[in-house]
Amino acid sequence: MLADSHCHLDMLDLEPYGGDIHNAIAAARAKGVKYILCPGTSVENFPAVLKIVETDQNLFAAVGVHPGEENVYQPNLQELINLAQNKKVVAIGETGLDFYYIKDEIKRKQQIELFRLHIQAAKSVKKPLILHARDADLDIIRILQEEEIKKVGGVMHCFTGSLDMAKAALDLGFYISFSGIVTFKNAEHLRNIAKNVPVEKILIETDSPYLAPMPVRGKSNEPLYLPYIAGFMANLLGISYEAFATQTTENFLQFCHI
Repeated sequence: MLADSHCHLDMLDLEPYGGDIHNAIAAARAKGVKYILCPGTSVENFPAVLKIVETDQNLFAAVGVHPGEENVYQPNLQELINLAQNKKVVAIGETGLDFYYIKDEIKRKQQIELFRLHIQAAKSVKKPLILHARDADLDIIRILQEEEIKKVGGVMHCFTGSLDMAKAALDLGFYISFSGIVTFKNAEHLRNIAKNVPVEKILIETDSPYLAPMPVRGKSNEPLYLPYIAGFMANLLGISYEAFATQTTENFLQFCHI
């Protein structure tokens, strides 16, 4: 069995499934994907996320505001804490920093403030963070250290950072999650990092509907394709598919405190 640690179920292309999300989930289950974690990207889309995950005991949610979402409602700390009380919510996020397009210092400071808010909520409800990081490695590690995030830990989702960042995240109790990017031909640096991450700290994800892995790159991604990532990673690390699947699923359950 596999666990998709990051999949936007509310954004999937359901045309091949007659518009029914449960058919898409069933297709993934047929390929061995038992658990799926669906993170929120805004307060507005959170009800849609909950509606999906509440239908299945092996689907879970996270609540948060994606750092790239500018024109959405910005919750205060208590609002975020209240939303996180739902029993299907196992993590806070996705949150973090994304400075790739944002050069304005005021907007960067706003992202940082929202990031700290999510960290405070995570510590309050004792649930881990799902962290998005892009072009802000040093700021992210500094803030995580300042906020003593080791108390709750988290996951570096869709990791594409440096080896130094991976090591810093591991020191803070984080898991490192690898997506379809690790299968891309130009991702040799990421594969080298993966070899330096203890398998006990690895998660895998599709990040559907984005970043479909080889050999389906270019298609709309879905949890059905998670075995491609699992098989690639197992081969990369020199262990059997079954051992990798078992270990990463155990990691997922530990991460979610399930």
